[in-house]
Amino acid sequence: MSHSVYVFDAYGTLFDVHAAARKHMGSVGSESKKLSSIWREKQLEYSWTRALMGQYVDFWELTVQALDTAFTLVPEANKGARDELLSAYLELDCYPEVPQVLKELRERGSKLAILSNAPIKMMEGALRCAGITDYFDEVFSVDPTRTYKPHPEVYDLVTTHFRLYPEVISFQSSNRWDIAGATKFGMRTVWVNRSQMPDEYLDLSPAAVLKDLTGLPKLG
Repeated sequence: MSHSVYVFDAYGTLFDVHAAARKHMGSVGSESKKLSSIWREKQLEYSWTRALMGQYVDFWELTVQALDTAFTLVPEANKGARDELLSAYLELDCYPEVPQVLKELRERGSKLAILSNAPIKMMEGALRCAGITDYFDEVFSVDPTRTYKPHPEVYDLVTTHFRLYPEVISFQSSNRWDIAGATKFGMRTVWVNRSQMPDEYLDLSPAAVLKDLTGLPKLG
């Protein structure tokens, strides 16, 4: 099946969530990698917890809370780098193959969109710095649903907007849980397994697994 709409998760799929800590490694100290890992884990944990409680707090606030928790759990890290890290998170690097892949998909007439837990304002800086804003027809945030992925209402934002059935939309994410959610919703899913993680949710398998986005245009 040829897919005319490609939807991408943002953080971890298009944007490198650990770029901020790498950029300020000198300020953070030798535990910058550990800090970044916990920061990401807590950011996601807080989104799932808030979704289950039905108590929505936007993703930027959760990102700030997660960093503060990470500093508490990694006391060796220099908390004086907090503001630098938060500023850098608003301008994360995209992965090197991303611009070319988006260009190829656009040139063949595909529509492109982002579906992210983040508010639009949080993504604007990263899109601008990466120079990829103009590739996207739409950027969807979970904000209107007041919940987080993998709730089906989030994926429904895309199908409702484009007025398409889920199966004709290709959804790409580096997060296996996100792929499980989109698969359950009925989308064609492509897991971008950048970290070579073991497969999970075996009853909700992706249509394809890639090590990065390079091979996506060839999937059709």
